[in-house]
Amino acid sequence: MTQKSSHNGAGLAPFAVTIAESRGRRFGEDESSTRSPYQRDRDRIIHSTAFRRLQYKTQVFVYHEGDYYRTRLTHSLEVAQIARSISRTLGLDEDLAEALSLAHDLGHSPFAHAGEDALKTQMRPYGGFDHNAQSLKIVTELEQRYGPFDGLNLTWETLEGLVKHNGPLVGDGVARDTLPGVIQRQDDALSFDLGTYASAEAQVAALSDDIAYNNHDIDDGLRAGLFTLDDLAALPLVGDVVTAVRALYPNADKDRMAHEVVRRLIDHMVRDLLAETGRRIKKHQPQSAQDVRDLPEALVAFSEDMIANDRELRRFLREHMYFHYKVNRMTSKARRVVGDLFPLYLGEPEILPDPWRALATTGDVSARARIVCDFIAGMTDRFAIEEHRRLFDLSM
Repeated sequence: MTQKSSHNGAGLAPFAVTIAESRGRRFGEDESSTRSPYQRDRDRIIHSTAFRRLQYKTQVFVYHEGDYYRTRLTHSLEVAQIARSISRTLGLDEDLAEALSLAHDLGHSPFAHAGEDALKTQMRPYGGFDHNAQSLKIVTELEQRYGPFDGLNLTWETLEGLVKHNGPLVGDGVARDTLPGVIQRQDDALSFDLGTYASAEAQVAALSDDIAYNNHDIDDGLRAGLFTLDDLAALPLVGDVVTAVRALYPNADKDRMAHEVVRRLIDHMVRDLLAETGRRIKKHQPQSAQDVRDLPEALVAFSEDMIANDRELRRFLREHMYFHYKVNRMTSKARRVVGDLFPLYLGEPEILPDPWRALATTGDVSARARIVCDFIAGMTDRFAIEEHRRLFDLSM
């Protein structure tokens, strides 16, 4: 693997990822003279087919429910904005945090968590399905745009952040051979130190994801009329923010009020993360990116109080939004679409379009199931609905 760049990481914290210490790319390339390697990773992610499809992959609401709800694309952009701000304050490499933020949801199936649950059910006999592993597979194998290699040939640091999105993968009774096959294959090639944490930039991207989706789910839930500001008033932290906003803007309409609540909640969570991370930096005093990886706990984190607040907010959203009967009706339809398409493709692979048909008509049933899974996971909500109509509506 080679690494060439004129960027030197000046002004970064001692524990930030530096380009000089990068482990490079699996397939050697001369780096750009105008962009850092992590800026180049970001650009390759943005120009990928999988990234464009995020526009029609939804978070909670299926795409036709309304055009003002978040999609995977708008969510990823919000995560990237938060991650860049936090990284700048902590002295980390903003470009790496941004690249990870933009790539973290590439592997999500259509129809949000309902689609993922349906794929997990169908893939249970064939090795399972995990959207984080699917994101890795997309950027290392499934995107086929470049002459010399499959995937996007991203830097080791970006791939490591995708692999360890939720922290160390092995240890505490979890063995490497139980991990998804793509993680094992890429670890064989690149050695990701699966028992350690990822970089501070990757940790920032992961928690920026939490900040973004919690708060935009509040916004979307209010817009959809699934709950009200009065319902939120009893929650810790959220209730205090609602009270403060109402005192400041007693005559504001509900949409303006909701936005003011959400922006203040994001600010509270970011400030808490910065304070707790500052405490951990002082405690551990890491002097390199490798020091961050080798710590016994995450360096970037929320305080215990914020974790408790977040737990209550998630409980509220599960009860009032994710399991609301209107959402349940949408997710029931989504599960049926995936549940119908998967066994049909598996049993009749000749109806798949090329090149998927050629791949699925060779090999054993497990290999065919994985190909079908990759095909469905890459679908947008819109394409999956139309494909279901084409295959199951006999009048078409």
